[in-house]
Amino acid sequence: MEQHQHHEMQHHMHMGAAENDIITTITYQDSILNIHLEDREGSPLELLQTHEKYMHLIVVSDDLQEFYHLHPEQIDLYTYEVTLPLRDLTSYKAFVDINPKGKHYLIEANAIEGNILNHTHFWDNEMNLIPNKEKIKEISGKIVEMTHGPLKIGEDVTLHFDLKGEKPEPYLGALGHVVIIDDEVKQFIHVHPNSDHETVFVAQFIDSGFYKLWVEFKFAEQIIAFPFWIEVKEK
Repeated sequence: MEQHQHHEMQHHMHMGAAENDIITTITYQDSILNIHLEDREGSPLELLQTHEKYMHLIVVSDDLQEFYHLHPEQIDLYTYEVTLPLRDLTSYKAFVDINPKGKHYLIEANAIEGNILNHTHFWDNEMNLIPNKEKIKEISGKIVEMTHGPLKIGEDVTLHFDLKGEKPEPYLGALGHVVIIDDEVKQFIHVHPNSDHETVFVAQFIDSGFYKLWVEFKFAEQIIAFPFWIEVKEK
């Protein structure tokens, strides 16, 4: 399942056995992620920009300790690439977030196998999938507190993020970005603020269970992803 919600209040959600018009193939070699895109006839796609980029690539380790938000560059009509060193003996999933013109697209998890020791960007110290109920996170001297309404399936959930007086800069056309992935690394939700002035987001869940979310804010030239766990319950 994938879901988008943008600050201009557009809302898109796909679930169930909907037909996917797009075939995504990801290969990894020498720290290069190669993303091949084509439709079911083998033709190239025309991608529309979403939040200033043609492709947002979200990569997480299967234990959800590592999180990467990347923007691959187009190499040819079918191919995008980005450099990303991955850890040895660690499995990863990638979610290709695109908006293909005139095609139905369902974001699905693509498996990646890491083969070298280095890693970059964001490493979470949580060593397992036991949810940490802390709702305040401090990273690089910045503090973010998350509050929310009832977390129930099938209902809009409002997520508030208090930055304790800090003012984030616009990042990729929005005041912030929230990515949410379930603990089985199958469901993908990507939402943006309801307005250009408040760090308030709305998401919706179709299944109960534990989810991890990362809220990204830009401070000066630094992008920080703050991780939180949530539990969504039945009605």
